[in-house]
Amino acid sequence: MEYFPKDFLWGGAVAANQCEGAYNVAGKGLSTSDVSPNGIGSTHVYPIDNSLHYPSHVGIDLYHKYKEDIALFKEMGFKVFRTSIAWTRIFPQGDEDSPNEEGLKFYDDLFDELLKNNIIPLVTLSHYEMPLGLVLKYGGWRNRKVITFFENYVRAVFNRYKNKVKYWLTFNEINFINYVPFTGGGIILKDGENAVEAKFQGAHHLFIASSSAVKIGKEINKDFQIGCMINYTPSYPLTSDPQDVLANIEQERETLMYADIQIRGYYPSYAKSFLKQNNINLKMEDGDEEILKNTVDFIGFSYYSTRCATADKSKLGNANLIGGGIKNPHLKETQWGWTIDPIGLRIALNNLYDRYQKPLFIVENGLGAKDTLEANNKVHDSYRIDYLKSHLQQVALAIIEDGVDLMGYTSWGCIDLIAASTAQMSKRYGYIYVDLDDEGKGNLKRIPKDSFYWYQKVIKTNGDSLFED
Repeated sequence: MEYFPKDFLWGGAVAANQCEGAYNVAGKGLSTSDVSPNGIGSTHVYPIDNSLHYPSHVGIDLYHKYKEDIALFKEMGFKVFRTSIAWTRIFPQGDEDSPNEEGLKFYDDLFDELLKNNIIPLVTLSHYEMPLGLVLKYGGWRNRKVITFFENYVRAVFNRYKNKVKYWLTFNEINFINYVPFTGGGIILKDGENAVEAKFQGAHHLFIASSSAVKIGKEINKDFQIGCMINYTPSYPLTSDPQDVLANIEQERETLMYADIQIRGYYPSYAKSFLKQNNINLKMEDGDEEILKNTVDFIGFSYYSTRCATADKSKLGNANLIGGGIKNPHLKETQWGWTIDPIGLRIALNNLYDRYQKPLFIVENGLGAKDTLEANNKVHDSYRIDYLKSHLQQVALAIIEDGVDLMGYTSWGCIDLIAASTAQMSKRYGYIYVDLDDEGKGNLKRIPKDSFYWYQKVIKTNGDSLFED
């Protein structure tokens, strides 16, 4: 039996702001991530306070070590590598008339190295970062002018890499503007303002920018495959009480609205009702509805855990869950309190494919855990192998038993990097250990873990080894 299609895209994923480092070289400007020392949702600190540690400033120095890292990815057998372009390498302040050639050249070199090693680039246009200049001068994505600056950036990179990159994602986990508006949209909320309205206005501008990117991309290269990217944390009713079932529908819609608009090309009726009921004055311009009709080719999503919904307000708040909700009492948790639910990934795949009937791509999934580097330079991470194996087995069942159309799988943090949620290095996801601690100390040496060789075999057998005894 073949568990995965012959052309299945196996690989791994990172983000520029979490691994590249070199935050102020070759003309790069400051991004929102460069002033966020404690991860997403934390208070940004600007001007730069030299008494603080800003993890993104060094990352894992992939900027200088990408050839070494790509060689390791090739050794594992990667078919695809997901990364992002740092917007501020191309337009340092965001509103320049012309791009920074040194920044463009870096990604030329990066993509050339991937292609030389027969690894397909999958590139995110904006991954939890944007030029700080656009935040300070214009207010981030709350300001419609930022759409034009993003379009300039998109044209620059689409034209430059049109013969090197086929697969693109517009905004990473676009729905996170609802939870972390500074990270997700460069929005600094003001005292006394309608925060929900500000976040929805920013989201609308992101939707227009994403659809505009699709339109621009297809004009530049009709063969581009451009996807959206959401964080999907499926939700279950806590009980069979109909009130909990209804609460679950509402909780699911908080995420699915962001996919609905980019995939269907219009605001769903439930979203319009929510805006009206909450007196949210969403400013739309003539032509916006037409722009939204430029829909994506595929659906990229991240999956880490699931959550429950209930109408009983007294049970809410025992969180540490992505997007809120409450924890499922039937599930174990990671060291950081995220529920572990392999079957939930199969459910996620079915939910999304049943709803949209468009190709899916799992562009993030993995286990953040504390690893121990042994004296013999070994990392025995059987817990990560168990996590990934159980999830990928469910992915295979979604494909062969449920008929889900899945393009590929890029596990998150295929090489250890700075965790977005906490800015910690100790929250490791990778197959490759990087000698660096939470204070930025270490020699940055790359060391394959046990999971490196396990994943190498998974790719070599196209998933068949997942079902060996």
